[in-house]
Amino acid sequence: MKLLIAEDDLHIRQGLATLLESEGYECIEAADGDQAWQLYLQHEPTLVLLDIMMPKQDGYSVCRRIRQHNEQLPVIFITAKSEEIDQVLGLELGADDYIKKPFGSREVIARIRAVARRALRPVAGIIENDSFVMDDLQIRPSELRALRNNQVIELSLRDLKILRLLFEQRGKVVDRDALFNHCWGRDYFANSRTLDQHISKLRKVIELNPKTPRIISTVHGIGYRFDN
Repeated sequence: MKLLIAEDDLHIRQGLATLLESEGYECIEAADGDQAWQLYLQHEPTLVLLDIMMPKQDGYSVCRRIRQHNEQLPVIFITAKSEEIDQVLGLELGADDYIKKPFGSREVIARIRAVARRALRPVAGIIENDSFVMDDLQIRPSELRALRNNQVIELSLRDLKILRLLFEQRGKVVDRDALFNHCWGRDYFANSRTLDQHISKLRKVIELNPKTPRIISTVHGIGYRFDN
């Protein structure tokens, strides 16, 4: 998924981009409303984060123009304002959600995942056809989730890319370069520590016992494998 982040505060904008890229999103950054509109037309993002108070055009104006162009595109406002009238105006313009400053990383990720699920469903098609099973885990990409019995496990886009690749290559070793190229992108500087840390974190989420994994097996010195 390609995200457009329109925020005039450099630190907030870069912080959001770093956070969301770590989740597997491709991020495009805009520093003002005019740039946001031009980048929207140029890149056709999957989801837009809009600061309300921006130079040249405010977030309301940009949202209004986006809605005239695309009624379905998910839009989330970033705002320091908490007055009810601002929220009502944003919702009337077609915003899908709000992220209020100051915000925490978990809140941002949770809100974007919730909106992204609604955006992914019509693209992914029927959920049953989109899902796949690894060991006792049913993985549902269009929901950004996995299920184990009645337990719901939240997953990032990058988690899903890793699991999908291992599933498609089941029984075969997927080397580190292949994982980086597919799940991080060819322009990403490959670092084994980054990969190992992400796999370790993912195991803690999806494995019944991360110390004896059944879904993601390590092939020392080469990469990882899914055997079932």
